[in-house]
Amino acid sequence: MELQNPLKSLSDKINLLKDQITTEESTKHAFVLPFINLLGYDTFNPTEVVPEFIADIGLKKGEKVDYAILQNEQPILIIECKHWEENLNTHNSQLFRYFHTTKTRFALLTNGVEYRFYTDLEEANKMDEKPFLEFNITKLKEHTIYEIAKFHKSNFDIEKIVNNASSLKYTKELKKLIDEELVSPSNEFTRLFAGKVYSGRLTEKVITEFTDLVHKGFNQIISDKVNDRLNAALNKEAEKQQKETIEDEEKVSKIITTEEELEGFRIVVAILSKKIPVSRIAYRDTQSYFGILLDDNNRKPLCRLHFNSTKKHLGIIKSDKEEIKKTLQTVTDIYQFQSELLETITYYENTGSK
Repeated sequence: MELQNPLKSLSDKINLLKDQITTEESTKHAFVLPFINLLGYDTFNPTEVVPEFIADIGLKKGEKVDYAILQNEQPILIIECKHWEENLNTHNSQLFRYFHTTKTRFALLTNGVEYRFYTDLEEANKMDEKPFLEFNITKLKEHTIYEIAKFHKSNFDIEKIVNNASSLKYTKELKKLIDEELVSPSNEFTRLFAGKVYSGRLTEKVITEFTDLVHKGFNQIISDKVNDRLNAALNKEAEKQQKETIEDEEKVSKIITTEEELEGFRIVVAILSKKIPVSRIAYRDTQSYFGILLDDNNRKPLCRLHFNSTKKHLGIIKSDKEEIKKTLQTVTDIYQFQSELLETITYYENTGSK
């Protein structure tokens, strides 16, 4: 089960279509139902996904929640949908009422772009006021995708999600508070640190001075940590490049051009010089073979000398770039293949490789 790419596709679709979505109903069909499908639930199967799920409240009948996802005929997630432009802050009270009557452990409030998942951490069978998981589907982060995956049909486990929900909810709240304190330290936050470093009386003037110092101190720490990570990443990359350079040098050092290969090269030059200038004939030695090239271009091989084993071979390059190996008893046997070598030159000339 892989969610990252399907979620990215849905995100792209939302950005493309949202300006054309004018009603709550079209938001459901274009944005919300595809999300439910991504979680592995069949939106056309009424035993899995029930639209307009009845959630009567006391004497008030006919109350319905937009969707309910069922497991063993019981709702495990109720979903209330709004038009994609609506602010969700004014709608959680309606979902709050439905949550109590349906006996579910999870509720989702969404406008197809923003998603808010709720449970009952603070009081059993009573939906918390704040969601434990909240995200904008067009701005998803990797750790959020990991949390969404827990609601997939193949992964769904009520106890595991509830146990993790507490950590998610309070971590989110703490991150929000920390962010606020870093931007604008409160008196309580400032007093906590000032009291540890300042021995005098914490007057209003001292607190004011320390508010600025605390703000600067935390921002410098964050900046230093970011720089440390960047430097560590750069050093790691530099070490990687250095290692690759050493490996490349080691490969090059293993290549030994023999006198026999140079003699073979001179013979090939003597043959090919009948049709082209000597200056156009070059060689590049490799670990596998000694290559002779036209215009020092790897895409224009003239022939190859295979002299690294007990048996010597001359590799003739045909017009389709196929290499045909010819056995040599001695290096001077190359002269026996003058016509084949010259045909290679003819091929390059006919194809415009002057």
